[in-house]
Formats: sequence, structure tokens, C-alpha cells
Amino acid sequence: MNAKEIAALVAAAAAPFAEQAGCTIWDVKFVREAGEWVLRVLIDTEPPGGVTIDMCEQVNRSLDAYLDEVDPIEQSYCLEVSSPGINRELYRDGDFDKFAGSMVDIKLYKPDASGRKSFTARLLRREGETLIMEENGAETSRARSDIAQCRVHFDF
Repeated sequence: MNAKEIAALVAAAAAPFAEQAGCTIWDVKFVREAGEWVLRVLIDTEPPGGVTIDMCEQVNRSLDAYLDEVDPIEQSYCLEVSSPGINRELYRDGDFDKFAGSMVDIKLYKPDASGRKSFTARLLRREGETLIMEENGAETSRARSDIAQCRVHFDF
């Protein structure tokens, strides 16, 4: 199995464990970092941001026991269960819809007409493959294909 197939399989397996813990699966990634495989499971609550350490521990223990028993992953790996964080990355349709009205940090693949590669704006809505945002009081639109990264903005 490739990394995407493993992530999909684990997401499906982890969903009932997350539900038992009072949360949902936000994302699952199977990635190689510093030469080691990491199975990263991100959980969230509704409304977003209510993940507790107990939830992470419960999902981790249940999922770890299941994966040990079924053993679907050939490689050795480290299982991590955490929240997506306050500055979570948005990339699915539902992510943009859920966080409409929020401030977001945008990174572009190429500089825009004013030479910027990154900026902060209010995400107003998603229209198909276009994000409608408010920058300095003006409504602007960006094709999602031009956006390298979109994260929920957080002022520290």
C-alpha cells in the first residue's frame, strides 16, 4: 500500500474510536520524516478547538491496539494523535466552508500583481475552486490552484 492508501485505511479505522472519545477525524497522514515513518492522526471537535489530552490518549490507545492486531502497515512507524492546532491548515472544500468568516494566512505559489507571496485576509466563502476573501475592506478572489497554503490565522 502507498502512503495515501494507508492514510485512508487508518482514517476509516480511527473514525469509530474518535467518535467514542467525543471527537472526529480531521486528517490522517502517513509521512516520512527524518528517515522514519510517522502515522499522524489529527482529531477535532465540533465546534473546533475542544480537543483534550484525554481524547488524544483514548484515540491513540484504541487505534494502536487495533493496528497491532490487524497489522495493515508493513513499515515500522510512530503513531501520533493530536489536534490540528489553532492555526490548522485548510485544504478541503468543507474546511473552507467551516471556517468562512475567519481570518486566514495565505501563501501563494507565485507573487501576485503587487509582488506579495503571502498575506492575511478574512475568508468570506468558497465558490467552487475559488476563495472569496476580504482584504483591507475590499472583496477579492483567488483561485485555489494559486494558493500553496491556507491556515487559520492566530494572533499570539
